[in-house]
Amino acid sequence: MHGGALIARQLKARGVEFIFTLCGGHISPILVGAKQEGIRVIDVRQEPTAVFAADAVSRLTGVPGVAVVTAGPGVTNSITAVKNAQMAHSPIVLFGGAPATALRGKGALQDIEQLKLFDTLVKWSASLKQDCDVASIVEEAFDVAKSGIPGPVFIECPIDLLYDEQIVRQWYTRKSEEGRGGLRDRVTQWYLRRHVDKLFACSPISEEHARKDAVEPFYVDSREVEAVGKRLLYSEKPVIIIGSQAALRTEQMDKLSEGLKKLGIPMFLTGMARGLLGPDSPMQFRNGRGRALKEADLAIIAGMPCDFRLNYGRQINRDAFHIAINRSKKDMRSNKKADLAVHADPCTFLLALANSFHLLPQDRTQDRTDLWLRRLQNNESRGQERIRSYMDAETDYINPLYLCDQINRALDENSVIVGDGGDFVATASYIVNPRKPLCWLDPGPYGTLGAGAGFALAAALVRPDARIWILYGDGAAGYSLMEFDTFVRHGVPVIAVVGNDAGWTQINRDQVEILQDDIGTRLNYNRYHEVAAGLGATAFFLSDRAEIESVFKSAKTAARSGHPV
Repeated sequence: MHGGALIARQLKARGVEFIFTLCGGHISPILVGAKQEGIRVIDVRQEPTAVFAADAVSRLTGVPGVAVVTAGPGVTNSITAVKNAQMAHSPIVLFGGAPATALRGKGALQDIEQLKLFDTLVKWSASLKQDCDVASIVEEAFDVAKSGIPGPVFIECPIDLLYDEQIVRQWYTRKSEEGRGGLRDRVTQWYLRRHVDKLFACSPISEEHARKDAVEPFYVDSREVEAVGKRLLYSEKPVIIIGSQAALRTEQMDKLSEGLKKLGIPMFLTGMARGLLGPDSPMQFRNGRGRALKEADLAIIAGMPCDFRLNYGRQINRDAFHIAINRSKKDMRSNKKADLAVHADPCTFLLALANSFHLLPQDRTQDRTDLWLRRLQNNESRGQERIRSYMDAETDYINPLYLCDQINRALDENSVIVGDGGDFVATASYIVNPRKPLCWLDPGPYGTLGAGAGFALAAALVRPDARIWILYGDGAAGYSLMEFDTFVRHGVPVIAVVGNDAGWTQINRDQVEILQDDIGTRLNYNRYHEVAAGLGATAFFLSDRAEIESVFKSAKTAARSGHPV
């Protein structure tokens, strides 16, 4: 059994159903081994897509996603997507090819110092040294990726540890016999034979051992749960902001959704937490978050730091009691010191809070709390009215807010929305509402463009019964539009909508106002649908708002038939 097959066996044992890759000679045995184990191998057109897809698998299933990239350029091409996973707390396992162990540092093809490259990007990294390293290193990788603050890990796989021992011995024998038989050549032959002996010095099959791959959630202190519950009871103007970290325990999302509804506290949901309250909960607010935090007397920030999204904590009322709930001690204390810092998994803590809240004496000042709720609802109504006024405006091309509203109407109960863009996705986040938990995917706090195709690819594979929508800005579409080739080859029926305003408008707006120059921010009104059609997809061009409903209906029909659109 060659090293690639050993890796595949370990992946299968840990529940991996898909690996994402762009082929390369250094990694071929892993791909073949995965296929033989019944793991579906999805080959894409650029390495970042493979890593983004692995990222989305982990977000939707809780099982670390797996990407396999070839040595050198394959590894370096993956860096942005790995950093995105790190900042989004996504547990992924990245396997990277590498030159043969005896040739490291000697100018071999695509030989670079890969482990050092990942020092600041991953939680842990390792390089295979012997064939019997595989089981223990893969085991460690999955445990580290999922534990504590989840994140990416990297495993370097030298090519001579991926192929069958007999083939590797032939390689090294051929190298050693290239000389003429002098003393130096005999020493070289001895050295290479000895080197191979060390590579295969142990029996990988006999040393494999099964281990249940489970990482227990953080312990929850009942005293902290009670303290937060009492604060909620005595607060007149509470507000909770829930971030992506609350969605890490994917198997608990339905319970969390029900628990949050029981709390009856005004909430703003961000990132992967979108959808936790369904599309129309009276406790969920999308407009006026900054104003709510400025007026609140209790601000609970669960599962996100006080970073740029919360104006580094300056949005929070200085006199409010601030509670931070986070797996990361660093994020919990970032920029603004909390009055109560709870080091715990947000999902686990909020579930405990919801389950115990009704047991506390309900003597809160309900009249004042209802007044606070009505104030937030008025803010929400004003925000929605403002959006509707823009939605009704006459525009030269299709009104983007109207288009987003039509997308929202076209969504099915199990639709998954993938956001990849600037203005278009920021607008959609106020209008397009996921119907249930884990149905909204965006890159996260890194602000990366280019994640759309990988996220959608993973969502379609993990949830074959769901309808997957990509909302592309025209700038973002340029990063991964070529992956329509991947969608077609693998029968992945996503629907992508490109909001085409012929520019990097989110950048253009400030640049022109401040610097009076639009250099580098203009694009053409390219016919992106023709690119997709050229790659085998079903394609539509929308230029008349009256056609939107019928085109979306046709798009959904095509997707149900297995065609990407």
